[in-house]
Amino acid sequence: MIYVQLVIDSLLLGGLYALMALGLALSFGVTNILNFAHGEAIMLGAYGAFFAFSLGGVDPLLALPVLMAVGFAAGYGLFRYFLKRVLSEPQVNQILLTFGIGMILNNTAAIAFSGDMRSANPSYASEAIRLGEAYLPTGRLIAFGVACLMAVTLLLWLHRTEYGRACRAVAQNQLASTLSGIDLKNVYAVAFGISIAIGVATGVVLSWVTPVTPFMGFHLLVKAFAIIVLGGIGSIGGAMLGAFLLGVLETSVAYFVPEGIGWAEGVAFAVLFLILIVRPRGIAGQVAE
Repeated sequence: MIYVQLVIDSLLLGGLYALMALGLALSFGVTNILNFAHGEAIMLGAYGAFFAFSLGGVDPLLALPVLMAVGFAAGYGLFRYFLKRVLSEPQVNQILLTFGIGMILNNTAAIAFSGDMRSANPSYASEAIRLGEAYLPTGRLIAFGVACLMAVTLLLWLHRTEYGRACRAVAQNQLASTLSGIDLKNVYAVAFGISIAIGVATGVVLSWVTPVTPFMGFHLLVKAFAIIVLGGIGSIGGAMLGAFLLGVLETSVAYFVPEGIGWAEGVAFAVLFLILIVRPRGIAGQVAE
């Protein structure tokens, strides 16, 4: 029966990780900018859901669309007014800019909200469905459902809408896209806005799964990077695959290695290290799918 619980926990954790990495994979695949502030977008989304629930009594799931809309507007504006200025600069400049933005958001949140751990506690957060001798946590199951919905919606948007196809075209060949009349900077801004909106959605989901603190962003960012490197930087499908592989690895370590819960947190770093050495392009290469 332990193996049934292992599969359940691995799938639910993988779904969370997939949602965490989707936005980062999209923004890099289209804009070629590594967003080191993505973890702070997740953190702010978690705080948004927490305050909506604790102060207004609004269920995080109901607050999700509004918070995502705010995240999209913030990401679109951030790209339009700041990031577009470093598009033609060396990548280290882009990294330093996004890292600096992340540090500002991190420290501002620490001053404004303190370092206390918070958590939204809707009724489903502590419930579980019994499956024989295994348990299916309702809160994590809902989070998994949100992750699947976001992934399907993103893939449909990329393949079925004009802007989505423009994003795929830009990711594959920027010069040809420019010659065909695509407004590169606007496509970049839209893709970046959507990536931030997905990051905010991740934070909303995590608000009832893990403690919310101003410092949660960096830890999540490292895991997201490990996932997209494992799957192939810029690949949406690769990010999904990498997320579930990392979920299986972390859960297996937690189950079968002595004191594995502590060791499981280091799996993302080990995976990142090994993939960069053995297969730097990841499982699915480097093209947004």
